Amino acid sequence: MMDPSVVGILGIILLLALLVVGVHIGVALGLVGIIGSALIVGFEASVYSSVSNIYHKIASYELITIPLFILMGYMASGGGISEKTYKTLNAWVGKIRGGIGISTVFACTAFGAVCGSSMVTAAVFARLCAPEMRKHGYDKKLAYGICAAGGVIGMLIPPSIVMVIYGVMAGESTGKLLIAGITPGLLLTVLFSVLIVIISRLKNSLVHPDDHPVEYTWKEKFKLLGNIWQVLLVAVILFGGIFGGVFNPTEAAAVVTVVLMVLLVMSKWCESGAIFKESFRETGSTTAMIFLVMGSATVFSQFLVLTGITERIVSFVIGADLSPILFILLVVATYMLLGCLLDSISMLCITIPLFNPIVYQLGIDPIWYAVIVVLTIHAGLITPPVGLNVYATYAVAEKDVTLEEIFYGVLPFAIAMLVAIGIVIYWPSLSTFLPELMLAK
Repeated sequence: MMDPSVVGILGIILLLALLVVGVHIGVALGLVGIIGSALIVGFEASVYSSVSNIYHKIASYELITIPLFILMGYMASGGGISEKTYKTLNAWVGKIRGGIGISTVFACTAFGAVCGSSMVTAAVFARLCAPEMRKHGYDKKLAYGICAAGGVIGMLIPPSIVMVIYGVMAGESTGKLLIAGITPGLLLTVLFSVLIVIISRLKNSLVHPDDHPVEYTWKEKFKLLGNIWQVLLVAVILFGGIFGGVFNPTEAAAVVTVVLMVLLVMSKWCESGAIFKESFRETGSTTAMIFLVMGSATVFSQFLVLTGITERIVSFVIGADLSPILFILLVVATYMLLGCLLDSISMLCITIPLFNPIVYQLGIDPIWYAVIVVLTIHAGLITPPVGLNVYATYAVAEKDVTLEEIFYGVLPFAIAMLVAIGIVIYWPSLSTFLPELMLAK
């Protein structure tokens, strides 16, 4: 038998090599985990323990939340909630300088209350809002950059698929994590909106000073508020139910999904069948991909435990006498680097077994740490070369828009995300005070 530490190092090198050549992250993690474990404990024991661990991880009750959150997003998108939300918010703030961009960010935040996918949110509003912004004098780079960045907010505002995955992988309270993302999500909304105002004031080439949308009367504005009652209803059930201890996250997701189904049938009876079919198909496909990665990550985590690498890393960090803040900064730098290569779910599945034992040893608040991690990895959704939100936006963009232009337009918002990360690190209670007030612990 080979020395477990050597096997561990070779396994990590093999994993990186497989990712570089384009092997799917789920396949790479599972392959390295099974082969590596087999070299340490034997093939039969490796396969048996891998199958057992995958089953127990995927069979987790909390994971039912993931397909429900995904289904919510697709139904909300097909049901016209995004259009109604944007039209209402644009009526209220669209008239001010940079207002259409701000209303897009607000609409992304509101839509995030019914959609757990940042890519879906980015694509929906890129199709809906970017052409409208361009019509009113916005440069195409900024218009699509706003939509790509706005989608990120949806991964902090519940329902958040990534928060659920983090909770299950790390063994933390999913309910607390979902509630903890609310204030950082609102912080991003404010920062993005302020950034748009600054750009509109300083860069006339990006936001034309004379073009404004239609002005609404106060009567029309208040009447349009009736269009967002569906979002408010979902928010009350989801946020209020979890925060008040009425539902756990899985129950809240199930209730909201049924509510959205009823609302979809009531509002689009003729089209609801086709929307349901497409929503379930996309939900099944996306859920299968996520579960493959999570199951394979469980196998890889088991392999790391057998090699003893995790314990060595913990001992090294503790021996180096790093302060919690310095460790957090190193984690942020690591995730920013990984964000150039991997998507958010893959990053979590690889790093949680390595980093989280150190978090507990250093006495770092796990909820605060989780929010920092989720916020950091989502900066990778709008930075090259992976930038999945940018690719989702580009997929629905007008034909004269290039991928490079969207990356250029989203750059100021990536900087704003770094500012948000700094604020959350400096002010931990921003992400912990709401979970501490929850009735459901």
